[in-house]
Amino acid sequence: MKNQFLALALASVVLVGCGSTKTVSKNDAALSTPIATSINLTKVVNDKAPVTINPGRFSQDTVIYRLPRVVQGTYSVSDFGKYIDDFKAFNYEGVEIPTKKTDVNSWTIANAENLDYITYYVNDTFDIEEQGGIGEEQPFSPSGTNIEPDNYVLNLHGFIGYFDSLKNNQYTLDVTAPESFKRTSALQNVKETLSEDGKVITTSYAAPRYFDITDNPMMYGNLDVEEFQVGDIKIVLSVYSPTKAHNAKKLRATMEKMMQAQKAFLGDINSTPRYDIYLYLAGEGDDQPKGFGALEHNTSTVVVLQEAESEEALDESMIDVVSHEFFHIVTPLSVHSADVHYFDYNEPTFSKHLWMYEGVTEYFATLFQVNQDLVDETAFYSKLIDKINMSLRMDDTMSFTKMSENVLNEPYASNYYNVYQKGALIGMCIDIIMREESNGQRGILSLMKELSMKYGQNKPFDDDTIIDEITTITYPAVGEFLKSHVVGTTPINYDTYFEKVGLIKGEGKIETNFLLNNGDLILGGDPINRTIFFSELVADNSFWHDQGVLPNDIIKSINGEEMTIVNANEILQKTISMQPGEDIEVVLDRNGEQVVVKTKLTKSYTTGKVLQPNPDATAKQTELRKAWLKG
Repeated sequence: MKNQFLALALASVVLVGCGSTKTVSKNDAALSTPIATSINLTKVVNDKAPVTINPGRFSQDTVIYRLPRVVQGTYSVSDFGKYIDDFKAFNYEGVEIPTKKTDVNSWTIANAENLDYITYYVNDTFDIEEQGGIGEEQPFSPSGTNIEPDNYVLNLHGFIGYFDSLKNNQYTLDVTAPESFKRTSALQNVKETLSEDGKVITTSYAAPRYFDITDNPMMYGNLDVEEFQVGDIKIVLSVYSPTKAHNAKKLRATMEKMMQAQKAFLGDINSTPRYDIYLYLAGEGDDQPKGFGALEHNTSTVVVLQEAESEEALDESMIDVVSHEFFHIVTPLSVHSADVHYFDYNEPTFSKHLWMYEGVTEYFATLFQVNQDLVDETAFYSKLIDKINMSLRMDDTMSFTKMSENVLNEPYASNYYNVYQKGALIGMCIDIIMREESNGQRGILSLMKELSMKYGQNKPFDDDTIIDEITTITYPAVGEFLKSHVVGTTPINYDTYFEKVGLIKGEGKIETNFLLNNGDLILGGDPINRTIFFSELVADNSFWHDQGVLPNDIIKSINGEEMTIVNANEILQKTISMQPGEDIEVVLDRNGEQVVVKTKLTKSYTTGKVLQPNPDATAKQTELRKAWLKG
């Protein structure tokens, strides 16, 4: 999962400033009987889609049907049962039988021997996000659902549930939709049935088990779809843009260039024949999603971004989030623990190794760009410094393995974002150690290739022994680093690793953006007056300083939209995505007097630590740096 940091930073301003597999017995159900499910998009009522579940015949008295409480790739509670209405069960005579809702996500059905099928309606989560308010847990937008006349985001974990004992049964899924709809899914398409009047198509899909239902999202509706090849992998890009401001054809050029570079970086890793990118661009209005970023699946990703972004900003956002998600084909697709492989959607246990799943993935998404000449070394070093600065805003002494294992609970949950910061830096340090120990011949990518060859998609590793195993197949120095800085609580001295590759820190001019100075938000929040204002940091942001903006100036509006503490995140997300050359008008309140800033945006700079080559670096250090960046 990759979410945008700004949303988290603004939340702090507003709030602070204001198992293993189960053996199924004959008493549960016959494993040979697929669970037949259906979603009918032609019978939607008040943004609610009807679902039918036919599990086959039970030979036990009581069964429990559940919607997921937590889904893979997210590290928070979603409670998809909250969005289910009018849950009913029927016997073989078509008569409704009693059910009991035992918790948010579970329904108990007695006399299960007579259970024929279940029906219910699914509310979409995009509509409800704005209503929940700050502090109420809701599905992260890319894991959510959308049910609108011209677009359906079908994250199937929000529609289809499971019986505890039958998660390993096969599933069939029929999706009925207007013939005019475009539809994309990586699930196996078994057949398509056209209605007699030619207006409706029912598409039948098959899934080996419940995991494959949850791991293969779909999009239906008024979509724009492009396909292209990256090596042996077919990429399917599906885009929904409500006003057609963006399209798949324009995005394809950016995605194709980036993913060709990713594949060149990965080399011979081919873990999937197809990869889907589902992009939902949120428009204006309260019924639009507010959480921007992406959620990975093994062979796809769902991305939610703002339609208001310019083409350049959208390209940049897609490179940021999709490059990360695509690298998940290495881990956890090819390298993962039993907690991931045998995921419990109701009472999940979490692996200790988020440093690997999210951290190494984020590191690859950063490293490949300089490795494949998409960015220069200066830009790469700047990203590393950004990650160091942001990581230090969190608990730098927290055990990463302990945080990972307890990620749903505090104080660990609020440090989750560090997996993209310190987690990536952990990957960097291991990479440099391995390059040093092997005279530049091996790095963390070669380590992940070795692990993927040993384990692969269908064989999980042991969570408690993987660090010892990594140490055995690499070097003692790697094991010492992991035990000290990942399992242990010792902060990392990054200068030690930069020195190995001939880099030093110095003061310099840093390109930043309009809301952050080198990772630090230049805004504050007033909980009493419910306003957003510029902090002291604005003085060191060249754009605002040049416009005469002062600390404590209250933002009244940006480009005609009134700013409040309630809508601040939405407005500032638009602002941060603006590009140099665009017009901006900001109305400020300075001690009761109105001040208007009306100009064109220009690049903004701040001052701070920069990472740069040491002019006194030895030949050995310089060669090691070359192997690290280009090896």
